[in-house]
Amino acid sequence: MKKQYDFSKGKRGVVVAPAKAKTRITIRLDQEILDWFRGEVHNAGGGNYQTLINKALREYVSQQRESIEEEVKRIA
Repeated sequence: MKKQYDFSKGKRGVVVAPAKAKTRITIRLDQEILDWFRGEVHNAGGGNYQTLINKALREYVSQQRESIEEEVKRIA
């Protein structure tokens, strides 16, 4: 290690910019839910538990839409 480092050309902020289609939020989840998602990612050999949560929410929303569409078809 050097005794001194030159940060004069350094930039503040994240190292890797987030995807444009994503929004940062604060959310509170039960610890056992968070542990489950983290465990799934760990068991899979790595990845991002937040991406897994996003995927699970997408699948849930998709199923809800399909059931609403099926209900409308049944009534019509």
